[in-house]
Amino acid sequence: MLSFESDYTTGAHKNILNRMQEINLEQQKGYGGDKICESAKEKIRKACECEDAQIQFLVGGTQANAIVTASMLKRYEGVVAARTGHVSVHEAGAIEYTGHKVLEICGHDGKIDAGELSEFLKTFWDDGNHEHMVFPGMVYISHPTEYGTLYSLKELGDISGVCKEYDIPLYLDGARLGYGLASMSADVTLPDIARYCDAFYIGGTKVGALFGEAVVFTKKNMPKYFMTMVKQQGGLLAKGWLLGLQFDTLFTDGLYYEISKNAIDMAELIKNGFQKKGYRFFIDSPTNQQFIIMENERIEQLKSKAAFSFWEKYDESHTVVRFATSWATRREDAEELCRII
Repeated sequence: MLSFESDYTTGAHKNILNRMQEINLEQQKGYGGDKICESAKEKIRKACECEDAQIQFLVGGTQANAIVTASMLKRYEGVVAARTGHVSVHEAGAIEYTGHKVLEICGHDGKIDAGELSEFLKTFWDDGNHEHMVFPGMVYISHPTEYGTLYSLKELGDISGVCKEYDIPLYLDGARLGYGLASMSADVTLPDIARYCDAFYIGGTKVGALFGEAVVFTKKNMPKYFMTMVKQQGGLLAKGWLLGLQFDTLFTDGLYYEISKNAIDMAELIKNGFQKKGYRFFIDSPTNQQFIIMENERIEQLKSKAAFSFWEKYDESHTVVRFATSWATRREDAEELCRII
């Protein structure tokens, strides 16, 4: 069975596993207070070209989104996100569980438009009854988005400008950040993200690590006692060195970027295969997620040979399905999928 259902179905890169084995019996300080975590943080600061970056390793993406959002918002504030945003759809109400509301606005291929964001914020503050409403206290974007699309440098800068105008932080969900940076269509770099965003996270779970994300605060703005709040909300590992080791390895000799490129190459291979067979695409994604409009009957036939994800109903006889590649996708598997279709 070929597997293209997601980008976190494989374990970890061999360099990570080898290094874990090498130091497995060494004694390490707990909760991320070890030298390995410090080394990883320094490498991330260098990659971000942000010497003042404050970094905390968390166990997963949902924990990162919920804890960062809750810790940066005041009790009367909510977070602005596209209706298709991960925090809006596929995080089981994790933000709302913290006592905050997701304030949804229209998205375009998964992306927020700076002009529409500005209008949304202006409308709120112009409303004479806004003190009876949930205040917009943060803006959430994901890069790549849930539809595999990317913000351009101009779009990112424009959104950042709106956030500065209204004095609210911009937070970027980087669960698949490596694949966004490696895309042939990308003009946004990691230093660009560090410059424009007040906080973001570098995804490890989907990009070569066994688990874990690196949350980066870029403006000396890490909330006070942030680690305490991370522990309080279940995002802290006692064996924090396991997280530090993975990011220290991923940010050694450009490994994070190297393995991310494999996902893009394999996605392009699959994309070309579907195009040659005349399949329609639901959206033009330049990253590792490809969304195909398929006949329901054909989907049932393909299920016996390949695993992929349901995305949404298209019409009575067609469904949008997603094929996702990863850092570990093998060329022979991608070629075999093309042969089957």
